[in-house]
Amino acid sequence: MPNSDTLANTAADLYLNLLRDAVTRSVFPEFWQPVVYDKGSWQRVVMAPFMAILKLKGYHLCKRFDFHKEKRTGGSDWPPEAETMIGSKRLENIRHCCTRVIADNVPGDFCETGVWRGGSCIYMRGILKALGDTTRKVWVCDSFEGLPKSTHPEDLKWNFWKHGILSVSLEQVKDNFSRYGLLDDQVEFVVGWFNESLPRSPISKLSVLRLDGDLYESTWDAISNLYPKVSVGGYVIVDDYGGIDSCRKAIDDYRKANGIRDPIEAFDTQVVFWRKS
Repeated sequence: MPNSDTLANTAADLYLNLLRDAVTRSVFPEFWQPVVYDKGSWQRVVMAPFMAILKLKGYHLCKRFDFHKEKRTGGSDWPPEAETMIGSKRLENIRHCCTRVIADNVPGDFCETGVWRGGSCIYMRGILKALGDTTRKVWVCDSFEGLPKSTHPEDLKWNFWKHGILSVSLEQVKDNFSRYGLLDDQVEFVVGWFNESLPRSPISKLSVLRLDGDLYESTWDAISNLYPKVSVGGYVIVDDYGGIDSCRKAIDDYRKANGIRDPIEAFDTQVVFWRKS
C-alpha cells in the first residue's frame, strides 16, 4: 500500500491533486461572490423582500470577487464557491495523516467536526477511494446551521454565529459529495450541535480526527467526546489552534486535564496536529 512518502506520479496521486485543486477552486478561480448578510443585521431585514424577488426570478445578488492564488493556497480567504476554505496546503496535511494511518494499519475511521461545505471530508473520502480502502468511513459532523451563539466566557468576544456564509445545509453538503461521485455508504453524517450530537453518535473508533469548531465550547465538546475513540497511532488535527485563542485554550485545557504529552506539531500559523501515543 503506498504511503504519503512514496505516493507520487501515479494515477492515485494525480487524482488526489486534481481533487484538492477542485474542492479549493484553485484551478477554477471565482470572479463573483453571492451577497449573504449576517444573521440579525439590519441589511438582512431591509433586503429580504428584494432578495426574495430575485430568487423567484432565478437571480442572486452578487459582488465582484478578487481571486488571489496565494490566499487560496494558504486558506486565508472565504471562497464564494469552493467546498472548503482551508486551502490546498492544509489539505496536504490531511492527506499526509490519512495516508500514513492507512500505510501503518492504524484502525479507525476519519472524522471532521465543523465541515462548512464539506470539502475536507470530500477529500478524506477521495483518499480512501484512491487508495482502495473500503473498510473505513468518513464521519461528517456539523450542525448544518452555522456556529452556535457564544455562551462560554472564552467565546463571548466572537460573533461567528451571525455569519450567514457559515450556515450550510445538510442537503447542500450531500450535493457537494455527489458532485464528485463520493456520496456512498462510506460517508456518515452526524447532525446537530456538538454537545447534543456527539455523545450519542455511533462513532466507535477513529484514526484521524480533525477539529474545526473555532470556539472553546465547540472544540471542547468535540475533543472530549471523540479523543477517547482515537486509536494509538492516530492523528488529531486542530484547524484554529494558532488563530483563535478560545480554540487553543480548549485544546490546552483538555490535554492538561487528561495528561496528554504527545508533542504538538505546527503545520502552519493556524493548524497544529499530533499523533496519539
